[in-house]
Amino acid sequence: MKQMALDLGLAPGPNLNRFFAGSNQAALAHLHAQVNEAWDTPRSTVPTYLWGEMGCGKTYLLRAVAEALREQGAPVGWLDASTRFPSAFNERWSAVVLDEVHLYNPVQQAAAFNWFVNATSPATGARRWVLAAGDVPPSDLKLRDDLRTRLGWGEIYQLHLLSEAQRRGVLKDEAKRRGLVLTDDVMDYMLKRFSRDLGSLMQLLDHLDNFALRNKRGLTIPLLKDMLETE
Repeated sequence: MKQMALDLGLAPGPNLNRFFAGSNQAALAHLHAQVNEAWDTPRSTVPTYLWGEMGCGKTYLLRAVAEALREQGAPVGWLDASTRFPSAFNERWSAVVLDEVHLYNPVQQAAAFNWFVNATSPATGARRWVLAAGDVPPSDLKLRDDLRTRLGWGEIYQLHLLSEAQRRGVLKDEAKRRGLVLTDDVMDYMLKRFSRDLGSLMQLLDHLDNFALRNKRGLTIPLLKDMLETE
């Protein structure tokens, strides 16, 4: 059965504290430490690379880190595969974040290399942290050699997908936190008919919660069907 992906409006912004780590505890702990570390310490400037298959949470974590740093007043340079015209390196940046590096075209690779070098070996000022992510380990990236080798010399973490049991547990816990009862039949319906990555499922639960509240009904399959027909 074909699964559906929904555009359900604005979801809560990425937040490291909202990320369910599962078997990715070491990576999450490292990111928390980096975000909370003082910027003038050597450990904060060692590059970090996250890799794993689609749906494991790489982009969510990168966006959560970027948002946390911006909240601290630390400007961040962001580059992903959708950035058609990358800007020059900005000396005001406190960190550089490179997402979807496995998809970079030659122009983006050149910009990423320039940003990396300026961040880690600046002509003046302190070194900056580089946080990058891709679908494969650095050694398997189809990138120019000088960029690929630099992405691989720091901290490297593989991210793993949550099991179905873990996804079910997170959904039930989130529903309970909201004061909702999420039955197994409703969860089965969600997992069979919609995108199974946790971010999409949490967004669906948020929208379903709001719809149930407006209509003063419990979480049921008929309610979910009605939501899809009316919104």
